[in-house]
Amino acid sequence: MSSTRDVVFVDGVRTPFGRSGPKGMYAETRADDLVVRVLRELLERNPGLPPERVDEVAIAATTQIGDQGLTIGRSAAVLAGLPKSVPGFAVDRMCAGAMTAVTSVAGGIAFGAYDVALAGGVEHMGRHPMGEAVDPNPRFLAERLVDGSALVMGMTAENLHDRYPAITRERADAYAAASQEKAAKAYADEKIQPDLVEMAIRSADLGWGLATADEAPRPGTTTEVLATLKTPFRPHGRVTAGNSSGINDGATGCVLAASDVAAELGLPARMRLVSYAFAGVDPEVMGIGPIPSTERALRLAGLGIGDIGLFEINEAFAVQVLAFLDHYGIDGDDPRVNPYGGAIAYGHPLAASGVRLMIQLARQFAERPDVRYGMTTMCVGMGMGGTVIWENLNEEAK
Repeated sequence: MSSTRDVVFVDGVRTPFGRSGPKGMYAETRADDLVVRVLRELLERNPGLPPERVDEVAIAATTQIGDQGLTIGRSAAVLAGLPKSVPGFAVDRMCAGAMTAVTSVAGGIAFGAYDVALAGGVEHMGRHPMGEAVDPNPRFLAERLVDGSALVMGMTAENLHDRYPAITRERADAYAAASQEKAAKAYADEKIQPDLVEMAIRSADLGWGLATADEAPRPGTTTEVLATLKTPFRPHGRVTAGNSSGINDGATGCVLAASDVAAELGLPARMRLVSYAFAGVDPEVMGIGPIPSTERALRLAGLGIGDIGLFEINEAFAVQVLAFLDHYGIDGDDPRVNPYGGAIAYGHPLAASGVRLMIQLARQFAERPDVRYGMTTMCVGMGMGGTVIWENLNEEAK
């Protein structure tokens, strides 16, 4: 093909996110079953999409072993009842796994290799703790390729506090409390529920149940409460469980299509992919990754930061979001930033989170036809950042 095609975000859903561990709601639920539920829901919500028209299924997982292994994009597609002719693959870019699944299949759609694709991610951090079965090469430390703190995400956040002394613990706690407050309001206003898919869960002790809402949010969190929390990564540090995302289980998924194919099938085109970029930074300060990836994505789109009317920034740590905002001269309480709250409240099941950002941005675009461009961006373990810029396709936004 001599030219590329426009790629549109048709729809996205996710399971409620659970707290990891033996008391979490998904403790006895398989990771692949979470993905299967998401894929089936996407097909049910979009009856105009014949399953045989799906050309690819890309699913991300950071720990690709056990029930997150076996090329989960393919295995989940088969388990979800898609035709055996539909291929699939697995993706790993740590926290940006689902984001990379989206950009990978979007490139195929733009090039003409696919018409329609499903993309998403899953992480069951209760079954597969971050770093499980990893064997880091000793050369990383022996040859001083990275600082030892680079392999512990909380320590990289403390390093970021060192680099940006104006971002105090008090600022981080205030941002975290605001995230919880915004998430509580979003739930009260029923902004989150339309894109959640109920998930059957079981417990050997309690029997069967139904997951209908995120387990992690802590409504009513105050800065006074956050100030009492310990700093596990450094004595007298600034990073706590309260101003960081949690350890979570969950899955996300979305439908992407060429714009002309979406029109042919009668599928909604909620937003158009404008540009995307990934960038590398020093692994010991991985939280600054979204800054260079955003600069590159903006340059590729021919836009400036002032053109972005909505920001969905993954809140791995409050300090990481504040470093991004300070760089661009944006206030921490700017209403364009994470209007529904973020990962500090909802949780961060690693490879699944990128599509959660997109789901929330698409919902906000529908409410804000006056906004033309929005952004999803996140930091990534081992020193990376990822950014995707989207255009609102609601009529008034064009």
